[in-house]
Amino acid sequence: ASEKIRTLSELRHLGSYFYFLLTTTIAVLIGSGVAYLVQPGSYVSGSLLAATLAQVPSVEFSYVDKSNIPDAIVALIPTNPYETLVAGDMLQIVIAATIIGVAAICLSDKHTRPFLELLASIQMICMVIVKWVLRFAPLAVFGLIAQITSRVGVEAVVGVGMYVVTVIIGLGGLVVVYLAAVALVSKRSPVQFFGCIREVMLLAFSTSSSATVMPVTLKTAEEKLGINPAVSRFVVPLGTTINMDGTALYQTVAAIFLAQVFGVDIGIQGILLILITSIGASIGTPGTPGVGIVILATILSTVGIPPTGIALLLGVDRILDMCRTVVNVTGDLTACTVINRLLKLECDQFQPTAAASEPAG
Repeated sequence: ASEKIRTLSELRHLGSYFYFLLTTTIAVLIGSGVAYLVQPGSYVSGSLLAATLAQVPSVEFSYVDKSNIPDAIVALIPTNPYETLVAGDMLQIVIAATIIGVAAICLSDKHTRPFLELLASIQMICMVIVKWVLRFAPLAVFGLIAQITSRVGVEAVVGVGMYVVTVIIGLGGLVVVYLAAVALVSKRSPVQFFGCIREVMLLAFSTSSSATVMPVTLKTAEEKLGINPAVSRFVVPLGTTINMDGTALYQTVAAIFLAQVFGVDIGIQGILLILITSIGASIGTPGTPGVGIVILATILSTVGIPPTGIALLLGVDRILDMCRTVVNVTGDLTACTVINRLLKLECDQFQPTAAASEPAG
């Protein structure tokens, strides 16, 4: 029985990681497809761009030659992690973090515990600083939008509207993919599924934090969706950390939108780099409000798009943050439903039988 439980646990772990990677990839593909189909960057007027970012220098993106692809792959491996952190090369940071994480797994708990405790303390300190910044962000954004509107007019607010529509269309398409997975894999009615999770979605929309609503997500998964606790209590906390499909889609659309605004021809290599970086960045994005816009700056610098273009997005980021958080939480509950169905777990499989619990006479 213990061997069976161990096998099911390993399947649950591997299935969760593969599912999260698959859905995040689908999310960035949907985001890039919608962004190139709608072309939201073409709706931003030149006067708005000049009024907002008059001092932004021109940026050129150089294509990666086929003969240089081996060198380009070697260049992705960070030779100095400290230099990589200072330079803010997001792709190298993700690769370095992956290598360090794999190395940490190979060590015993006795050797990795101090390192993990140090990282946890650094994360908490960074979150406190981010909260301080977010308290002043509304005032700063109000002043920025008021200044632009006074120079350009209402066009300053309306010009970014198509970008908002593009992100919402992409998020809606991702939700359709979730519902298809629920209907085809879990054999559950999408309408019933929505009815069970509507309270969590509303709470996620109001808080913009998947970490804040995690207790409610767990309760909904187990009590309303009937998910085995062995699945929900692993998938939901893990999904809150690395399953940021809505955030990955938003960052992809935002990067392509700003590339269109600045007229940066990123090419196929740039698109692939955006997709890979968005996947990696979304996995490392904390489930707290407003952090996605911070991670976006590193993605933009990776492909040669001026990070100062984020000023165009700040005024509408709050509503998009609320929307993508709803999608993130919906993705976690969808993952619970799908993985629970695939593994076909029953609660009594994880409960010791009466005979096994009694000592032998």
